Amino acid sequence: MTISPGTNFDDPRFCDDERTPVQRMHDGDYYIADDELAALTKRAVRLLSLYEQVHPTDSDIARYLLAQVLGQVGEHVDIRPPLRVDYGYNISIGDGSWANYGLTVLDVAPVVIGADVLIGPNCSLYTAIHPTEPGPRRAKWESAAPITIEDNVWLGGSVVVCPGVTIGENSIIGAGAVVTRDIPANSIAVGNPARVIKNLDPTTPRAIEAVGVGVIAHTGDHA
Repeated sequence: MTISPGTNFDDPRFCDDERTPVQRMHDGDYYIADDELAALTKRAVRLLSLYEQVHPTDSDIARYLLAQVLGQVGEHVDIRPPLRVDYGYNISIGDGSWANYGLTVLDVAPVVIGADVLIGPNCSLYTAIHPTEPGPRRAKWESAAPITIEDNVWLGGSVVVCPGVTIGENSIIGAGAVVTRDIPANSIAVGNPARVIKNLDPTTPRAIEAVGVGVIAHTGDHA
């Protein structure tokens, strides 16, 4: 399917718009995916297939391939394959971040992953938005809102982060949570929809623990 500029939508709200679907997508407006976007997805899929093959045996080639897909990759980043993306170039990931198996990032809008972020297995970051109106949805309209995961965040296994969400620095999202709204820095959030159940004070020394995220039962505070 090829869609020409200015004929993306049979709707008065989009008449006389000469932008391509890619331009509309980058501008955060509704668009319909065309052959150019399909080609970008196929490129990412091919490169990530190669990345999955070489990751266990050649870290240098794996890093090179990852850098060809993602927009920015910091130092000492490791993403265990399989990694699934829409386009890849809308994703940046900071120094020292690590993702376990099965990360899916629908990067229709920018996805910023900070430094020293830990991402558990089978997590999903979704920027894509589809209309609630049945007609436009059937016509394949879509848009997106960016996701930001700040430094030193830990996402437990199978966490889903929804469009437009920012997760603040040092926060922890418990396994299986669905994050539908912003989470402030230095928080523990769990559930569907995710809600903050505890505030963290990063300036106070504490014994190592994993309270409230289903890992180690809390037995009381320690010096």
